[in-house]
Amino acid sequence: MSNWYNDDVKALFEAVALLKNEEEYRLFFEDVCTIKEISDMAQRLKVAKLLRAKASYALINQETGISTATISRVSRCLDYGAGGYDLVLERLDKREDGNG
Repeated sequence: MSNWYNDDVKALFEAVALLKNEEEYRLFFEDVCTIKEISDMAQRLKVAKLLRAKASYALINQETGISTATISRVSRCLDYGAGGYDLVLERLDKREDGNG
């Protein structure tokens, strides 16, 4: 386990797991994060979706305005990360297909 994971982080994750719907997520994250932090996380997820669809860095940058440094960081996480993006993207795909 990574050295950033501690009791406080565990408590945060447990708190998130208690949320029941999108409205509760919005309320919680709006209080816990800055709007910029929420936007940055949403952008990274969008980049992950686009990279998974084999979009080029140039196209992603052109369509979103997201820096190539951020695109590269997300790409490294997709290739070498903990698997969180893959987990979420697979579940989103299943939901969009009506199987989840």
